[in-house]
Amino acid sequence: MDFKRVAVVMAMEAEAEPLLEAVGARPADAPAWAAALPCKLYSAYEAGLELMVAVGGTDPFTGVDCIGTQAAALATQVAVSAHAPDLVVSAGTAGGYRRSGAEVGHVYVAWPRIVCHDRRIPLGGFDAFGRGEHPVADLRATAAELGMRSGIVTTGDSLDESTADAEAIAASGAEVKEMEAAAVAWVARLNEVPVTALKVISDLVDDPAPTPEQFAANLGSVVLILRDAVKALLDRLGPG
Repeated sequence: MDFKRVAVVMAMEAEAEPLLEAVGARPADAPAWAAALPCKLYSAYEAGLELMVAVGGTDPFTGVDCIGTQAAALATQVAVSAHAPDLVVSAGTAGGYRRSGAEVGHVYVAWPRIVCHDRRIPLGGFDAFGRGEHPVADLRATAAELGMRSGIVTTGDSLDESTADAEAIAASGAEVKEMEAAAVAWVARLNEVPVTALKVISDLVDDPAPTPEQFAANLGSVVLILRDAVKALLDRLGPG
């Protein structure tokens, strides 16, 4: 695949800051129609690529990072409109599963699809819409060269995992659980732009330790792994 312009969509400022610093990114203007939205855009050149990083921004009503599918969809559309990328990458932290051999710090690239696990719509035709099941760019060879794993990424709007979520995730075969990728993939697909997800495991869903405690304890180290992983992927995809 030949890429010249890449958009990376990230949720949390803490996830994005190390990458932004590493690539020397600078603030970029959003389209006029997006002026009221909280997402922030940054531009840089990396390995011959024209790079745009879209970050969810701060929620004006609660003052916290805009995480989850709504903010991710908005940020993706803003980035696509502003940058016209050849590839969209949903990048961030995620939960993994010991049953799949995951450990904190492992890096996954989505393959062969990104799905949803918490949109249960048992109505004719709507069940498939709820599951999502968006195809992704085939970056398996690149991921393997970089020592990254490949697997199905599943998205929901809750940090924890309910019983119904666990059943849906098991049925989908997903190995990575997070909160944005399916929304990013849906918007990219609507715009006919190839998409992938790169996720670093920050917590293990099937570990007895509470997910919030794991996430808080590991965030500082995994965002540095995320920075290096995204940069390595861009360096490999770019023309040099």
